[in-house]
Amino acid sequence: MPPISGIQAIAAATFEGNPVDVDFGPGSGPGVGEGGGGVDVSSAMIYIHKMAVGLSRNLAPRCSMLLFSLSLPPQPQYHVLLTTSMTNGSPHPFERAFTLIELLVVMALIAILAALATRAFKDVFDRAKATKDMSNLRQIGMAMQTLLNDNDQILPITATWPGISTSTTPVLYSKYIATRKVFQSPFDKRTPAESDTAPVSYSINTNMYLKLGLNPNMLKVVSPSSTFLMAPTYNGDPKNTSSWTGNTTSAPDLPVGGMGETTGTHNNGRQITVLFCDWHTESVSFGPGTGTFQDSTSDPLGKKHWDPTQ
Repeated sequence: MPPISGIQAIAAATFEGNPVDVDFGPGSGPGVGEGGGGVDVSSAMIYIHKMAVGLSRNLAPRCSMLLFSLSLPPQPQYHVLLTTSMTNGSPHPFERAFTLIELLVVMALIAILAALATRAFKDVFDRAKATKDMSNLRQIGMAMQTLLNDNDQILPITATWPGISTSTTPVLYSKYIATRKVFQSPFDKRTPAESDTAPVSYSINTNMYLKLGLNPNMLKVVSPSSTFLMAPTYNGDPKNTSSWTGNTTSAPDLPVGGMGETTGTHNNGRQITVLFCDWHTESVSFGPGTGTFQDSTSDPLGKKHWDPTQ
């Protein structure tokens, strides 16, 4: 084998991972210690034992800790012993998977959070619809007040008060209200329209015509702030589309006590929005009970009621 330098021997042994015995004779270069000579290219004879595989197979996958011992006695010959102690890298730590119990717990927590979020969103939408319902009644109230000012405080004709394009009697559309969509409650799921058969969800308290005569005058109302004037009108459950039947040509009067209505429009059926004779709107308890929407018998002073003469 042709002579190679000591550095080359060290490199070869390092990459190969095998012990190497190197015997250097005295060279012409500067000495090390007293013996003179040193690691010289021309005097190094290298013997590499057990070179079974190529260098590239050991370079990448192995992590080695080198132990290099150098013996330099005061003599012409120097012995260099290079050994490598190879240790294979430890295996990757075990990646523990979720247990069945842990997965079930996580799924249960997600289901609980989803249920809470659904309930919260439902409540938000319900309140938004109630606000829209109140806004509709307020707009109708303002338009009705203007109509009454133009007609000596006389209410429009029952059942046809919304008005159509050919109406000849005082009505709200289109002189006082520009769009028929105001007549439809957000709880009424019928398809909105602007035709002469557009849905109408609200009606006037039938006692306004029964108690005040043929030409009901709003000035005769005894306690305007406590007397119901208008509210949503439907049969049964307002969640059912078929419960709503009114339209611009036929808006039946609102029966006393909301007869036929089984539940309120919002707050889980516990409340309904009402327009009062003093033109304010509010959500009232659906009932049953004294002073509620369904209370059709008592007319206590200061309590909400149906009789305009009380």
